[in-house]
Amino acid sequence: MQESPMPDLPTPQDAAEAALFSECWDAVLSYADLCTSGSAAATQLATEAFTHGIREARAVGSGTKSTGRRAPRLPRIPLLLTAVRTTAAAWEAHGQGHRLDPDLRLWLNSEKAGRYTGPPLHRPLALRGLRDMQEPDAALLWLAEVESLPLPAVARRLGLDPAAAAEELAQVRALFRDRCHRNHLDTPMDANCRSYARLLDAVTRSPEAETPEDLSRHIARCVDCAEAAACLRLHGGGLPAALAGGVIGWGGLAYLERRRRAAEAGLAGGRTDAAVDTGLAEGKVAGPRIGRTGVLVAAVIVSALALTVSLMPFDGSKGEGVSARGDSADRQPVADPGVSSPSATTRPAGSLVSPQPSDPTTDSETNPDPEPQGTSTSPAETPHTSPHPTKSASSSCKVKYQIDSEWPDGFQATVTVTSAKALDTWQIAWTFRDGQRVTQMWDGTFAQHGSQVTATAADYNKSVTAGGGFAVGFLASWQDGNSVPGSFTLNGGSCTNVG
Repeated sequence: MQESPMPDLPTPQDAAEAALFSECWDAVLSYADLCTSGSAAATQLATEAFTHGIREARAVGSGTKSTGRRAPRLPRIPLLLTAVRTTAAAWEAHGQGHRLDPDLRLWLNSEKAGRYTGPPLHRPLALRGLRDMQEPDAALLWLAEVESLPLPAVARRLGLDPAAAAEELAQVRALFRDRCHRNHLDTPMDANCRSYARLLDAVTRSPEAETPEDLSRHIARCVDCAEAAACLRLHGGGLPAALAGGVIGWGGLAYLERRRRAAEAGLAGGRTDAAVDTGLAEGKVAGPRIGRTGVLVAAVIVSALALTVSLMPFDGSKGEGVSARGDSADRQPVADPGVSSPSATTRPAGSLVSPQPSDPTTDSETNPDPEPQGTSTSPAETPHTSPHPTKSASSSCKVKYQIDSEWPDGFQATVTVTSAKALDTWQIAWTFRDGQRVTQMWDGTFAQHGSQVTATAADYNKSVTAGGGFAVGFLASWQDGNSVPGSFTLNGGSCTNVG
């Protein structure tokens, strides 16, 4: 099938819109890369989505001016990321689904995708809450929580007083919680969920409040109430995941991690220096052909560098994320492969935001959730079998097991592994001592057979350099005890527990 020609990006109407282009392009390109099976497809998806999103923003802005009433809409970046998702859905519907990530295609054809376009009262709570806020407040929340930008940078971008930005963010968080609480009470729910609604509100208001055992069990089994808990609980680090999952949908956690790494490397788009380099700071508007040769050149360079950093694995090896997703032999980074990037260091344990609790695995031994936030969901075949690594299994490894947080009947933990040998893929296994059960995992997929858990690499972090490492995080339940597990192995070889 002949691919459609790539459209040009729209021409900025003024300096303010040109600055918007510079700020948002790298975010759109980063998410589009998650959604596609090759660099050319990623660029085309990003370009089409960016064009559609800008047109929507202009249409809403024109309607606001003519009526004098505020038209509810998402802030710039989440609006454009939503356009990526809707454009991907259009590709799937019009015969271009082969250019998309296979897991995204499954998600687009599931009931989960329908929530984002279905009846308003059934849409994700975070999406509804963000839409109900004034756009500047919602932008502050998104930039600080999801894009991981430092508060001074957020303040400069939004024209806020840097000294008051922290207090402003705290107020906006509380406002978001209030909107989500109201929307939660308005959501059609069964009698059991309704009976827990006000208790959930009370428990999530204070970081010191203990969750009653019956409420904890209910949240672990009810996806909607778990989603509400993530939005209402402003302490504990779960808000970024709630926002990303509620607004973006598929790939939310993977996008979060990319943006965090890009921000840490100082390569987040829309910075002052990028604006100066492109002439945007002086109010210059580019000519009519700016698709890939005009005012966005510097912004694209910045976004390419940011994407390169975000694609690098936690262990510091270069070129990870360049590897194919399994179905595309031409998988290449969107960034110029000749640009050197600083190596990313191993992610500290617990540095990833807590994901929303999900329905625990009770009848199945594998993770049932087909939405792995941009990673493969294929479970490990057997608890002791290596997933056919191309390099020999290494018995020389060190593992650190750390419990990041714990509550009645549940906990979050991180397993960090350092390998003495280079690996093309990996599989880490361990044995619980107290009957703990893993319910959700990120940066890998899991299978649990009895007390033994096997975690298998995701596509984007399976390569490990000699002396490098990787990490997986997970949520799990516990009953009688929660001691550190033992019998750690990497690709079948024993590991030394240094925790």
